[in-house]
Amino acid sequence: MQQIDILVTGTLPGGHDSFIHDDLRVVFHGWDAGGPLPLLDGKPWAFIDWVLPELSGLELCRRLRCDPQTEAAHVTMVLEEDEAEAKRRALRAGADDYIIGPVDRAKVLDRVLSVQLPEREAPGRTLKLGELVLDLAALQARWKDQPITLMPNEFRLLRYLMEKPGHVFSRAQLIAALGKQEQPIDERTVDAWVSRLRRALREVGAGYPLRTVRSLGYVMDRP
Repeated sequence: MQQIDILVTGTLPGGHDSFIHDDLRVVFHGWDAGGPLPLLDGKPWAFIDWVLPELSGLELCRRLRCDPQTEAAHVTMVLEEDEAEAKRRALRAGADDYIIGPVDRAKVLDRVLSVQLPEREAPGRTLKLGELVLDLAALQARWKDQPITLMPNEFRLLRYLMEKPGHVFSRAQLIAALGKQEQPIDERTVDAWVSRLRRALREVGAGYPLRTVRSLGYVMDRP
């Protein structure tokens, strides 16, 4: 099944529940533009408000285009008014298209289902941290070419941490990034994932790259 992950910077009347249509699954992520990105399992699409609390929608669009995780995302700018100059500025900043706000769940889904997404090669299909390699297409982790046996949740956790090495994540941030609305997770579950991931890394000789930062959370150290 094809999946699209939608980042929404503003409120979304109608809710963030996932939507399934034929062989397409649409997953919504309410996103604070000042915080870390959630884990994106499908093709990313962002609906960016023209005005945001801490930066402009134009600047956020430029940042998404510079981030390997989102450089190939479909970006829709949500404009406050139907102004020609605003439309031109949005496209120059890197937006694929624009829509006049406010938007709700139905309006977002209408846009997604009506637009033919161009096939774009997903960037960064292989993540590397020294001898630790994550093949996203094959869903395989390796240490010095030795396969690492991981359950799906531990694989997703490793991927998220490897995408942002050196960044300390609190348990709450990991829950927000990795949690599924259908299966809510708590801090104890995150600790269990971390424990199993550490054991798998240790068993193949990878040592202890996943470090606990006391009172703050977890970080994947750079080699």
